[in-house]
Amino acid sequence: MLLENKVVIISGIGSGLGIELALGAAKHGAKLVIAARTESKLDAAEEEVRQLPNGEDVDVIKVPTDICDKSQCEHLIARTIERYGRVDCLINSAYNPGVMALAETANMDAWRAVMDVNVFGTMNLVQSVIPQMKLQRSGSIVNVNTMVTRKPMATQAGYAASKAALSSVTSHLALELGPYNIRVNSTYMGWMWGAPVEYYFKQRSKSENVSVEALKKDVERNIPLGKIPTSAECANAVFFLASDLASAMTGACLDVNGGEYLPR
Repeated sequence: MLLENKVVIISGIGSGLGIELALGAAKHGAKLVIAARTESKLDAAEEEVRQLPNGEDVDVIKVPTDICDKSQCEHLIARTIERYGRVDCLINSAYNPGVMALAETANMDAWRAVMDVNVFGTMNLVQSVIPQMKLQRSGSIVNVNTMVTRKPMATQAGYAASKAALSSVTSHLALELGPYNIRVNSTYMGWMWGAPVEYYFKQRSKSENVSVEALKKDVERNIPLGKIPTSAECANAVFFLASDLASAMTGACLDVNGGEYLPR
């Protein structure tokens, strides 16, 4: 198992990628720490974990956390250390998607709200975990990023700008923390089939009077693998970077989008 006995913190537990990260880490043998602002989401995630074949044996703690509050991030790390004595991996999945709007007319207050979570909130959590990882002289941090920083999409500028900022910070963190054997990497997710994307397509289907299948096929025409990857499939890339199999990798940008974005 990729994460056997690793202490793994995952932020942003919710429908879509967040829950798949929790379930997948549990399947891979992690000692699991799950965080989200809403306690009911954490309860629901724990229940799903317990339903796995190995679910009753999974060591999991739930810590309600708003990553925009530095003190709550510090509390999350403290709870983890109190329980397990170490932190092997931090997966930053919490995000604010923002409001879909053209950049030329976008509300800058809305952009600031997105930045507050995606950049400053993520950094609150990263800064809170660094002292423990330095003490251990080991650790893996994986930042979940997005394809729209590499392939622009109309109405996504605010979200993309925040994630582009996070991408730059990730490179600097990889440089600074490498001497302490702390790795910092990113996955760049494209379309992921799960509850959030399914809801998006259903809303578009109603407003545009087009079937969900037709909307999906329109997106899939641009994906060489011919289908929208599932959130569970995309989560596997995160586990790879988190694991010792990626021990020689830091500052890496891993594209996880079925080939929709093909770097030259």
